[in-house]
Amino acid sequence: MLAEPKLKLFRELITGVSKEELIWINGYVSALMESNGHAANVLPDAAPQSTLAVCTVVYGTESGNSKKVAVEMTSKLKKQGVQVKTKSLDQYRVADLPKENCLLVVMSTQGDGEPPAAAKKFYDYIQQNDVQLGQLKFGVLALGDSSYPLFCKAGEDVDERLERLGAERIIPLCKCDTDFEPEAHAWIDELINTTLKAAPAAQPAKATVKPASAGKKIQPGKIVTSVNLNDIDSNKETYHIEIATEEPIIYEPGDSIGIIAKNSDAAVMKILELLDASPPEQTVAFKNESYKLFDLFKHKINIQYLPERIIQKYAALAQKEIPAIRMDLIDLLRIYPFDQVVSVQQLVDILDPVAPRLYSIASSPAAHGENEVHITVGRSSFEVDSQKRFGLCSDYLSCMNVNDILEIYVQRNSSFKLPHADTDIIMIGPGTGIAPFRSFLFERDATGAQGRNWLFFGDQHFTSDFLYQTELLTLFETGTLTRFNTAFSRDQQEKIYVQHRMLQQATELFEWIKNGASIYVCGAKYPMSTDVENTLLQIIQTKGNMNEEEAMHFLNELSEHGKYHKDVY
Repeated sequence: MLAEPKLKLFRELITGVSKEELIWINGYVSALMESNGHAANVLPDAAPQSTLAVCTVVYGTESGNSKKVAVEMTSKLKKQGVQVKTKSLDQYRVADLPKENCLLVVMSTQGDGEPPAAAKKFYDYIQQNDVQLGQLKFGVLALGDSSYPLFCKAGEDVDERLERLGAERIIPLCKCDTDFEPEAHAWIDELINTTLKAAPAAQPAKATVKPASAGKKIQPGKIVTSVNLNDIDSNKETYHIEIATEEPIIYEPGDSIGIIAKNSDAAVMKILELLDASPPEQTVAFKNESYKLFDLFKHKINIQYLPERIIQKYAALAQKEIPAIRMDLIDLLRIYPFDQVVSVQQLVDILDPVAPRLYSIASSPAAHGENEVHITVGRSSFEVDSQKRFGLCSDYLSCMNVNDILEIYVQRNSSFKLPHADTDIIMIGPGTGIAPFRSFLFERDATGAQGRNWLFFGDQHFTSDFLYQTELLTLFETGTLTRFNTAFSRDQQEKIYVQHRMLQQATELFEWIKNGASIYVCGAKYPMSTDVENTLLQIIQTKGNMNEEEAMHFLNELSEHGKYHKDVY
């Protein structure tokens, strides 16, 4: 028993301590007894001062990649003794931002350089409010796809805005492409090494590159139907493809399918020929793994429709002036061959891995069962040196035959889901943007949903480009499709697009919106989605008797309350 003076001192010591502190005291006393009373042997070393003693990691994600990076970052920081809170930005209280000491943001970009739906509230808050953040230290890791012009735009905006609000950047902005893992790992390690003064923890194992599909259930699928939906007179190729699986494939309308494409044998052999690489069995390294040359170019490396940054790297390697246009590796090697000795390994080192491509699911689990999934694939094309070239995955899929096998996985899209069965929906989906709405309509038809359904669809020509014409007209005749407006842009001298049809229906369209209808937009991000949104704002402003600012606020409110959804690409 303690003497009274010591007991009094002890009681004063433990007054107001937390549960966690009591647990620490208990552990300390236990260790003290085991060490025969030598306090010096059991006291922990004083924690070194660190910028990251306490920090918050937040992420805005659409496909789950930002969350994956945030979780990895959190794990590494905790191993260094940092107290970390990790939250999705849709769960983060923006009112807490001025109280933060350190904020680490992992942000993806979608659509027209926009933040994910989950991050929009945070994004808008920092853009629209002059909150003082002089106490805040921050870092931003941005995820994107360099094949799009507004690469990592949302992350760039957040990084720039936080600095403008007075926050101190403790590590430069990192912009990660589709092959994000190596750069993300390196950025996290740099963050720890440059801001933590603590003794280094045990060195982690060398990171290996995982595809964007890592952690998802990849399963084989068999092509059972592949039909070109365009007429012979069309200048487009759009394929309706049905894929059967032995195991049930679990998805909801609004989700996407990830396709892992492979390069053709002919293209691979042509590349090896142009490289004078013989034999194709020779081994080269790619992303910390060793591969036979043929297997590498067949399964792992993207050789089609290379982004401009790869073209620039090739130009530096070849020491040649090459225009900033996208082209295939075959064209680069053919038109701009190496004049000096360049090893295959040097070339491989500048190339990207094949990234899975996502396609909106066009089928309904209720209508089509759990062992098949449908997609709508527009075969993308471009010209190089007057020769027609195609995008990797759309070419891969359009050339597949019935009974061919491919690898697929489900990519959830929590921000593009059907509302309650009684809620009206407005669907705006020109071109291949019709895919998820085919899913929506079949699902609502099969489940007997009572909500009304209004579809705006558009393409170039009525006779050759009316995708799913028979099905849509049948759904309209049977009442599942309540209203149906089409716009075929090139059937008359003046081009007509879906936004023009929306304006023609402005009065009733606003009535639907005002009465609680959910709006969905799917298709090409530019210029379609921008034009559609501007048209919605115009309708809200004129029919709702609002000024421009009020109309924007009204549309933002729709988005925040799950009434306005976009899936654009």
